[in-house]
Amino acid sequence: MPAHTITHDDCPAVHTISLGMSQAYLIAGRAGLCLVDAGISRQERRILRAIQSLGRDDLKLIFITHAHLDHYGSASALREITGAEIAIHHADADAMARGDTILGECRGRGKIVGPFLPFVEFFPGIDPTPADILLEEGDSLSEWGFDARVLHTPGHTAGSSCLLAESRIAFAGDLLSGGRHPHAQRYYADDWSQIPTSITRLRAEKPDLVYAGHGSRPVTAEQLERL
Repeated sequence: MPAHTITHDDCPAVHTISLGMSQAYLIAGRAGLCLVDAGISRQERRILRAIQSLGRDDLKLIFITHAHLDHYGSASALREITGAEIAIHHADADAMARGDTILGECRGRGKIVGPFLPFVEFFPGIDPTPADILLEEGDSLSEWGFDARVLHTPGHTAGSSCLLAESRIAFAGDLLSGGRHPHAQRYYADDWSQIPTSITRLRAEKPDLVYAGHGSRPVTAEQLERL
């Protein structure tokens, strides 16, 4: 599926790739493209077609918002094909390197998925994915040619992090969900008490738009304030 490009005022263009279970995003930098999240396993060809639809072949960095299989599943295959490096907050690196998904405490509809996760993790094609780059709070990606920095927003997982691009847009993983009725994370959390604090930290950055790991529409600044 081709990437869908969204622009808003003078924010940088964001190329959205809908991957069924989750969303991935492409942003352009001086050195090439950065992919935010990589869907479940075996979606690398779909992502590559989206890149090619933009007339590009220069994927340089894969930023993983958190170590859940629907966000890092195709990262290892993409690295093998393109040579792009994989970056994640250090607190989630071990889980991703093992090919794990740590859901923490499940609430609401999340309780339905939790018991089945061990079976999903043993499904063929879920690759252990060691990171090339371990990130910390406040780290800049300028070394790799991207005007972006890391905001550590734990709660969903210990290492969950947002990527703030050009201080105008944020990629928030599963801290919140987008779409018609955006909402804070309400199904899975390593530490539920950290979710409100992390949302407050994101809100303090005053992004114009927030792109979530799930949901077809970005969250506006006004919607973020109302969460």
